[in-house]
Amino acid sequence: MSEPVRDSVEVALELDESELYSHVAHESAEDITRIISSLDAERAKLHGEVIYYRDDWEDLIRERISKGKRHTAFDFYNPALLDLWERKVKEIKKTKRNATLLYTLIGFLAGATALATAISGELYLIIGLAMLPAALFVRDFTGEKLDLIYYELTQFFIDELKEIIERHSLKSDRYRFKIFSGDYFGVKTVRIGKGIFAVVKSGGND
Repeated sequence: MSEPVRDSVEVALELDESELYSHVAHESAEDITRIISSLDAERAKLHGEVIYYRDDWEDLIRERISKGKRHTAFDFYNPALLDLWERKVKEIKKTKRNATLLYTLIGFLAGATALATAISGELYLIIGLAMLPAALFVRDFTGEKLDLIYYELTQFFIDELKEIIERHSLKSDRYRFKIFSGDYFGVKTVRIGKGIFAVVKSGGND
């Protein structure tokens, strides 16, 4: 029978000061690698790529801040990360919700013009068809906005991971992760076995 997962705080209390900071840095780095891969997987899906990577980053944040479970290392390292993360999650959800409302409105108006055409015999349907470019605009605008949010957030966590690794003299190769887009700064790809992963570029490991 496997041992139960211990709370981060319980583990930390058994360490001396040097070990404590190393432990916190290690847990923070592991969390961030999961976040990076999950965010970039969502971004790649926006571009129409078929991504098999699965790690629910919203579940991860709920897991990290839920009472009675493992406390996030961010509580010790940088609590502002969670605040930023939650703000961006809300912005993503708001953007998707607004797009859904606009699609619904456009669909309703198009349907109403089609019904008016059928009842009256007048070509009100032309008005409905004229609104179709608006749906394309909503799709493109929403896609670009979401792409930018995912990009900024992913790049931010890549930079944070690099800072943790350099500040605490961690080995960057130990904190490898999957990314699916090639436009981030400060990362390099490495082959490990049959898989290709990314690691952050850090002093002495470039």
